[in-house]
Amino acid sequence: MENSQKIPSRSFAQRWHIKPILGTVIMVILLVFSSQMADVNVGMFFANLSQFTDLLVRMSNPTWSYLSIIWQPLYETIQMAILGTTIGTIFAVPFSLLAASNLVHNGIIRNVIRIILDLVRTLPDLLLAAIFVAIFGIGSTAGVVTLAIFSFGMISKLFYEVIETIDMGPIEALESVGARKLTVIWYAVIPQILNQFISYFLYTLEINVRASTVLGYIGAGGIGVFLQRSLNEFNYGATAVIILATLIIVLVIDGISNHLRRILL
Repeated sequence: MENSQKIPSRSFAQRWHIKPILGTVIMVILLVFSSQMADVNVGMFFANLSQFTDLLVRMSNPTWSYLSIIWQPLYETIQMAILGTTIGTIFAVPFSLLAASNLVHNGIIRNVIRIILDLVRTLPDLLLAAIFVAIFGIGSTAGVVTLAIFSFGMISKLFYEVIETIDMGPIEALESVGARKLTVIWYAVIPQILNQFISYFLYTLEINVRASTVLGYIGAGGIGVFLQRSLNEFNYGATAVIILATLIIVLVIDGISNHLRRILL
């Protein structure tokens, strides 16, 4: 007589997937309490939803002739984003190396560098833009400096987190034969993180293209000045053209980023 194997019954949690349900309930509770604490009027959102759709309808007929007007400020916006991202990245590389715990074992230096990076990331880009507009005046200079500081804080954080995940074997091998610190970084660190560096640089550039559009609202140059003007004049066709042009630029940058990653990986 064959011994019949008894199939173990699944637990209550396995049958009803209690963990996803519990997580959903907790998320809903947090959303409700957060909306009440922040005094968010959800009913007002749905009540004014018709105005949002009305705005979309007005923007559904772009004024394509406006392209001839925005080419120059759009080009200026791209230049601002590239300059700001590049300058911020140049300063971010040494700071990220000093903030990495697997490269710098002096806790005081590392913590001081990280506090500086935290302070830089704490400052909103609009606040920085307002300060530099007051210092440098209205124009792209204030926008470039603002984007450089923003990129510095963001890229430094991303870079040193990547550095802390690298394989320490090549570093230990070079240090065992007496290689200098710069030699170790050049031959053992950079080759492991170069792909991520390029990816993060392009990602920050994409963010800065959008950010530079907003910075124009407070006089930091670029296409944002024309975006503000079109909205103030209720010229929604021109607004649609500006948004679509910015979207195309972001898509191009994203495509270049994906292409470079495929080549380098």
